[in-house]
Amino acid sequence: MSIFSGKKAAQYIFFEMLPSFILGLLVFISIILMFQVLRLTEFALVHGIKLQMIGELIGYVIISMLPVLFPMALLFSVLLTYGRLSNDSEIVAMKASGLPMSTLLLPALILATLVGIISAQMSFNIAPWGNRQFEVFYTRLANTKAGAVIKEGTFSEGFFDMVVYANEVDSKKGQLKKVFIYDEKSGDIPLTIIAKEGEIVPDPERPGHELLLRLRNGEIHRQAKTHTKISFETYDVHFSEPEAVVEKEKTPPSLTLQEVRNRLKENIEDPELKRTLQTEYHKRWAITALCLVFAMIGVGLGTTTNRRAAKTGGMILCIGLIIFYWILYVAAEGMARSGQLPAALAIWTPNFIFGALGFETLRRNWN
Repeated sequence: MSIFSGKKAAQYIFFEMLPSFILGLLVFISIILMFQVLRLTEFALVHGIKLQMIGELIGYVIISMLPVLFPMALLFSVLLTYGRLSNDSEIVAMKASGLPMSTLLLPALILATLVGIISAQMSFNIAPWGNRQFEVFYTRLANTKAGAVIKEGTFSEGFFDMVVYANEVDSKKGQLKKVFIYDEKSGDIPLTIIAKEGEIVPDPERPGHELLLRLRNGEIHRQAKTHTKISFETYDVHFSEPEAVVEKEKTPPSLTLQEVRNRLKENIEDPELKRTLQTEYHKRWAITALCLVFAMIGVGLGTTTNRRAAKTGGMILCIGLIIFYWILYVAAEGMARSGQLPAALAIWTPNFIFGALGFETLRRNWN
């Protein structure tokens, strides 16, 4: 029988999966945001960050995570749909009417291809942009609301290229007590500044564009050939370098696929950086191909399930498979970055394992 002879059945299954896919995407976005809710609440309530800024941060986080969320939502959709069809004996009825397994598989492959194309565009270009915007926005926000970065009793980096330590931090008022600052921006010879207290005076209308750090009752130490010590009652440090934040070199996750490819063509002396870029390159493709892999697994496992609680069972199975995959993936990425395995072999191994699982489950249901 031709693969297209069951057109009505294929359309029926395809449009059954679409609502589940959208639902799965919303569910996994909610799960991601749940892990950020405490931090975002702290930003809003403790540090006085405007809700509009919180919304921007959330938007950038979601955009940067979408390439990963698409395959997860697809697996959820396929498992849920085919599990329900199997539970209602519709799969049995379709097979009994003469429809081959290839026709039942076709809607999932079509949806996986469409989602994979969108996921590829997200992974290659849009998600790196979102990650970059998050980095720049968060850095500017941190420079304006230093209390969001500076923690009591902790050496904090990322505050206008300085290392800042404070015994006490009042985030609402922007006040610091018993402050230690290591400043490398003054040239080849860094400055060490110690003050009993300090105050952060930002420009609330333009985050990260203008900042005054006012220190009181302290000392400035400069160690060159001789040691220089200057005592002060009040010492102001002015910052106005928004462009410096934007022009900082992108991290590998913020590079588009073409930028990663161009960097790999260069003569990279740092072996760790080269491995990181190779890992990033193969990771983009592997996550895209994961859509097809998850579609095969979803059809194979979904058509063998026969539970009364199909929705609950599908969700549990989906979460279990995703956890298993990401355990393998994190281990493989670690081996790729450390050089224990070639990046291509390490990153693609979880896909090969799950692809073999998908083929095996489909083979058992083929007849």
